[in-house]
Amino acid sequence: MTLDEVRSLGSAIDREIAKAVVGQADAVRLLTIALFSAGHVLLEGPPGTAKTLLAQSFARTLGLDFGRIQFTPDLMPGDIIGSNLFNFQTSTFALTRGPVFCELLLADEINRTPPKTQAALLEAMQERRITIDGRTEHLSDRFTVVATQNPIEQQGVYPLPEAQLDRFLFKIAIGWPSLDAERAIVAQYGSRTGTPAPQDSGVAQVADGGAIAAAIDAVGQVRLVDEVIDYIVRLIRATREHGDLSSGASPRAASALAAAARAGAALDGRDYVIPDDVKELAPALLRHRLILSPSAEIDGRRVDDVVASLIASVEAPR
Repeated sequence: MTLDEVRSLGSAIDREIAKAVVGQADAVRLLTIALFSAGHVLLEGPPGTAKTLLAQSFARTLGLDFGRIQFTPDLMPGDIIGSNLFNFQTSTFALTRGPVFCELLLADEINRTPPKTQAALLEAMQERRITIDGRTEHLSDRFTVVATQNPIEQQGVYPLPEAQLDRFLFKIAIGWPSLDAERAIVAQYGSRTGTPAPQDSGVAQVADGGAIAAAIDAVGQVRLVDEVIDYIVRLIRATREHGDLSSGASPRAASALAAAARAGAALDGRDYVIPDDVKELAPALLRHRLILSPSAEIDGRRVDDVVASLIASVEAPR
């Protein structure tokens, strides 16, 4: 697949999802970048902002095997990865596969379940495999987690530990729609009852596994020159020295930013990364990896504000 074809595929994905989800083009682009760079995504936004519909539509456009887990306080690890059950007829144990055996997994309201259950996803997200009773089971090479959480709920939720957050490539902030977008939403769905589905809006498949694999191969050919690598490293290291942060980003974040920038360049039809690719993706990649200092929290600072100041202060190559 050529880079022009990658750009055309990205445009087709955006057009199809826009049939069902109004005003979320930036989120769709980040989802596509995550898929093409083998990353996972955390969607954070208030209820009713189409987070679930966005994930469903994304899976439908790419022909991905879709799975969903509704996270609850009583969810157990076996409910996610599966378990070995004894078959009395054959006197043997047989693996009952959990919903994690899919290509795109929607982990809905992931922060409603305790850390022990959240941790069941760690191995799957990092290595695309799971271990059950000492036996390793491999997941799809395209296995991607799209998790959602509600930022305004305080009761009955369990904050994701830093180790789990670091496995997500992006944290996408889904905000309230604009006035025009909300009017379009009401015009499209105001006469319907029940939960909307992508097929109801005519969302069609525009790619398959072969096309996704070809796009990933094309992304791997995008050039990353030493000057841009140096810029990425300096930006990440600056997070560890900023006075408003008590914890900065890890080397894993630097590698992830480089991979994501390659995918972003490919979606724009370029075979090379420019500093603007890095600047575009840095907020979504860093906002869940950085921890504000107590004094910054008291002053009402936001992580996004700190990231913006870092982007402005770290000199980019010309």
